[in-house]
This record gives sequence, structure tokens and C-alpha cells, in this order.
Amino acid sequence: MSGTSPGTPRLFSRGSWDEARRVADILRGETVGGALLLAGAVAAMIWANSPWSGAYESLRAVKVGPAALHLDLSLAAWASDGLLAIFFFVAGLELKREFVAGDLRQARRAAVPIAAAFGGVIVPAVLYLLVTLSSGAGGAARGWAIPTATDIAFALAVLAVIGRYLPAALRTFLLTLAVVDDLLAIVIIAVFYTEHLSLLPLLGTLVPLAVFALLVQRRVRAWWLLLPLAAATWALMHASGVHATVAGVLLAFAVPVVRSERAGGPDAGPGLAEHFEHRLRPLSAGVAVPVFAFFSAGVALGGTSGLATALTDPIAVGVVIGLVAGKPVGIMAATWLVSRFTRADLDENLAWVDVGGLSVLAGIGFTVSLLIGELAFGAGSERDAHVKVAVLTGSLIAALAAALVLRLRNRVYRRIHEAETADRDHDGIPDVYQERP
Repeated sequence: MSGTSPGTPRLFSRGSWDEARRVADILRGETVGGALLLAGAVAAMIWANSPWSGAYESLRAVKVGPAALHLDLSLAAWASDGLLAIFFFVAGLELKREFVAGDLRQARRAAVPIAAAFGGVIVPAVLYLLVTLSSGAGGAARGWAIPTATDIAFALAVLAVIGRYLPAALRTFLLTLAVVDDLLAIVIIAVFYTEHLSLLPLLGTLVPLAVFALLVQRRVRAWWLLLPLAAATWALMHASGVHATVAGVLLAFAVPVVRSERAGGPDAGPGLAEHFEHRLRPLSAGVAVPVFAFFSAGVALGGTSGLATALTDPIAVGVVIGLVAGKPVGIMAATWLVSRFTRADLDENLAWVDVGGLSVLAGIGFTVSLLIGELAFGAGSERDAHVKVAVLTGSLIAALAAALVLRLRNRVYRRIHEAETADRDHDGIPDVYQERP
């Protein structure tokens, strides 16, 4: 865009080298996590549709935990309430780090993924409601939030495989969009899917949470102190009726991102949030999310006729349309509006088709979509089964469509990347990151 003045703001301009390197490391890790997530989902689908499907359901229903504390939960419930709290803790750490110490601490950079996340929540929900309400399906409106969530592990895994050479700013955009998206999802779960609220346990949550916050603000890392406090916060949140995964986000937001001045300040290296994230991300991506997928994705299809029945349910149609069409339309519209009202242009090395490809990729809604489906219609219900089929179908369509677009763009950026990132002075930092004022 040669006619653009130097002072014109840019969307998706190149960030710092540290941020680009950090996002690349996350993408490499999420490739393995996404593969394990896929393996867990496939294993569940195969088992649930095998002659031994009864054993799968029996395993999901096995109860473990102290009954005296009302925590004798099924394995499926432990996966959705307990293991996903780890997932949301890591997501909360990532989000806080982005906005406190990452490139998104600048308002002009943060505005785009935040707006895109809101657009990617609102439009799918509206499309879902239009489909289900026009069909007259009773009670279907309760599932309006199912197609609003982007699955971080799946989306980043697909991007890591097919989009290695896409500009780092686009990858950061998808990562931040997905994390903000999950934060919005957890707010939706807390506000709209809390049926029975017990005030006393909810207030009691503040006690271990406050002690946890005090300790981490003092840079205490002792797991034998922090883990019991985190567990107490989770248990009290669970007892209050608010979904227990909310505790994961609250605990994450309490963790400081930068080092204290006494420890050298922001320039002295990674803070406590990055330390926890580094330790827990493998547990989240490699254990928590795949195990949840295994216990949640298993649905008996009943052959071709059963699959057809599931996909003709207005609820399933609304979910698929919300993920495949609503997500990209909402994200693209919000991004364009930010560009329009801030008079910002795309970075000169990018095209709107790149943003479109990422927007389609954001239609992969697996982990949180399945969770909301269970909360909306009840785990194991017929509608919940239809939701699972729809989420899997919509996510697969979004992944294939995004792969088609981004694969073509990746070839273009591979040639640009090889020319731009030459390290001619051999200092370990691509020259393009050192040519900026």
C-alpha cells in the first residue's frame, strides 16, 4: 500500500521478536496436544459405537471422590469439572500475560482480537437462535452458546501443521482470539448456566483464593502451599453451583506476570505466570483436554440413519451453521469494523484472505462447545448426543475449509519468510526484527 502515510495504523503489524518466538514455541507444543486431543476423541467414538459400548458408558459413570464433601463424582464429571479447570487456568495465565507483558499491552493491538472474539461469539449465537427458533424446537434456545467457543488446542494444532510460515502477527491473533473467546465462554457458563447458586460456598471461595493471591504476589512457588489452596477454591466453587472451571480463571488472574522490582523487575526474566504456564501447559494439553475429549466425545451414532437423524435436528443444524458460518462472519465483520473506525490498514504484507482463513479456522469448537452442550441439555441426553455430532461435524468442516485456504497462503509466505528472516549477522535474531525503528 504505497499510498499509505507512514503514520497510518496497521492491523496485524509485526510484533516483537520475543513474542514471535514465544508464539512459535506454543504452536509446537499444541501440535502434540492437538494430536492427543484428536486421538482421545477418535478412541471415544470408536468405543461408543463398538459392541463394547456398554463398557464405555459404565466407565464414564464410575464414581470416585469423598462423598462426605459431596465430591463423589463420575469420571466424566471429574473430566469436565476438574481437568478443564487446569485448561482454563493455563488459558487465564496466557491471557493475562498477553495483556500485561505481551505485545497486546498496547491498546491498538489488543482492540483487534478482543473485538474479533466478541464478534465470533455474538454472530454464531444469533444464527443458532434464528435456526432453532424458526423451527419451533422447544427448549432449543438454551443451547445458544454452544457454537460460540473456539478450541485452542485443535485450532492451534491445525495452524501449526498447515501454517508454519504464516506471519507471527496472525498466529498471535488466533492465539489471543481463542483465549479471549474462552474467557467469554467461562463468563457465559458462570452467568447463564448456573441453575442453583449457594451463596455461602461462593463467599467461602474468596478465602482460599485471597490467600493464594497473597502468596503468589509474594512470589511463593511452593506447590504444597498453593495446590491445597487451589483445590479448596475449586471445591467451594463447585459446591456453590457455579461451574468449577471458573475457579481456574480466577486463580490464574491472581498470578503476577512480571517480576517484582526486588527481583530485578520486568527485565530480569520470566515472571511467575510464565513459570506456571510452562509447567502446566503440558499437563493441560497432554492430559486434561485429551482425557476430557475421551469422556465427552463418545456418542453412539446408530449407523447412517442415526447420523442423519442427529444432523437434521434443528439444534444440530444451528450448531453447525454457527461454527462454520457464524464464526468467520462474526470475526471478519468485527475486524473490518475496527479497521473502518480506526482508519487502520492491514499490514502491507498481508491480505484479507489471510484473516478470512483464520476466521474459518476459529470455527473449530470442540472442548468448550461440548462442555456447554452438556450444561445446556444434560450429559447423556438425546439432545446432548446430537450436539456432540454437530460439534464434531462443524469442527471438521471448519478445519478442512481453513486448511484449504491457509495451505495456499502458507506457500506464499514460505517464500517471503525465507527471504525476510535471513540472519545475516548470525546473532540468533532474524534481521527483519532488527530493522524496525
